[in-house]
Amino acid sequence: MVDLSQYLPILIFLGIALALSSAFVFLPMGVSRLTGAHNPNAEKLSEYECGFPAFEDPRSQFDVRFYLVAILFIIFDLEAAFLFPWAVSLKETGWAGWTTMMVFLGELVIGFIYAWKKGALDWE
Repeated sequence: MVDLSQYLPILIFLGIALALSSAFVFLPMGVSRLTGAHNPNAEKLSEYECGFPAFEDPRSQFDVRFYLVAILFIIFDLEAAFLFPWAVSLKETGWAGWTTMMVFLGELVIGFIYAWKKGALDWE
């Protein structure tokens, strides 16, 4: 039989966290309603970008290149995140770890060359 009393501190912590986060969100909204700070008008609800109205619809579609560059950045950023722990533990992993990382880096180089040849890195 499992003793569920061990989970009581966790439930208390979650309850306090929920209460505090709710207070931080809803208390300022309630205070602003009660004190009269909530007074919307057309000027307050208008868009404001650099002192003048927006040129076009803010929900316009972006070019796919933005997403492609973002994905490539994440991929090559993760490469750096994998290189540091590998370099630190290279003595323990030995030749098997070195070979595995070289295969991983080779795959990344092949992917980089493929993206370069396809024009994913060209910007117009």
